Amino acid sequence: MPHSDIAGAGASPPPRARWWTELLLILLVYGCYSAGRLLARGDETTAVEHGLAILRLEKALRLNAEHPLNRLFTREAWIGIPADFWYASLHYLVTPAVLIWLFRSRAVRYRAARAWLMTSTFIGLIGFTLVPTCPPRLLDPAYGFVDTMAQYSAYGWWAGEASAPRGLGGMTNQYAAMPSLHVGWALWCGVILWRYGGNRWTKVAAVVYPLVTTVVVMGTANHYFLDAVAGAAVMGAGLLLTPYVLRGADRVRALVIRRIPALTSGARGASAPVVSGGCQTSQGERIPRQRESRTGPGAAPADPGDDDVAGWGLSRSGGAESVGKAR
Repeated sequence: MPHSDIAGAGASPPPRARWWTELLLILLVYGCYSAGRLLARGDETTAVEHGLAILRLEKALRLNAEHPLNRLFTREAWIGIPADFWYASLHYLVTPAVLIWLFRSRAVRYRAARAWLMTSTFIGLIGFTLVPTCPPRLLDPAYGFVDTMAQYSAYGWWAGEASAPRGLGGMTNQYAAMPSLHVGWALWCGVILWRYGGNRWTKVAAVVYPLVTTVVVMGTANHYFLDAVAGAAVMGAGLLLTPYVLRGADRVRALVIRRIPALTSGARGASAPVVSGGCQTSQGERIPRQRESRTGPGAAPADPGDDDVAGWGLSRSGGAESVGKAR
């Protein structure tokens, strides 16, 4: 997708991502999650009703795989304990690791990938707030689920009340079951590894990681199958919205640059001619008689990667973005 399709013709190329801006974005997401946790607190009755409604729907559709998986994880400690470690840790480790790897080695793809992840996460946070859902492990024992995190808590750092470290269980939203961002983030990691991993092992990991995560979230009684489906749907919605998010961010930045002249001069650099050895460079030259390539008369050099959302299978036709075939 051409740069102008998202940022707009003549717009300034977006700045390169900086580690401190990325940290601020992470803190923003965590703040929104905490706010959603506070809004959902005390709504236990509604959360249980939503959980039971999902369970009834799955039984009607014959999709209830949680019970046999949960019984297996409960009975076989050699499966249940690694699954608990998988659930409690990998989404905190693998997702940031893939982000950092992409930031360092595929910088031109990073901005669109990060926008996709953040957009999908915000959609998930809205779901947590509007539809608090009790996970299977918190239902009455009469429904046949066992909380494997509580059963095997002596083997890990988590407490029996949640997957958070001991003493921090109250800082988590235990009714954030729908959608499953564990599955959504794992799917995002899988897509990134598949597209940019570059060897057979990364492609294997790209398939195995989201599939095993889906099994783990059900077997540990932390999510229903439909939670996992919703997690994948949230990532799809985030992918569709990514071009709009990028375009909106570029418009906000362009507006700020126009309003603050000092920021404009700092972003675009000095425009005065450079004199060296008695030879003056004209506009568009780095050294005398060596001109920069341009995309058009008077256009600024475009950064080909910051807004390349075509790599995510997004194309624009008739003025609206749609899912297309990835290049």
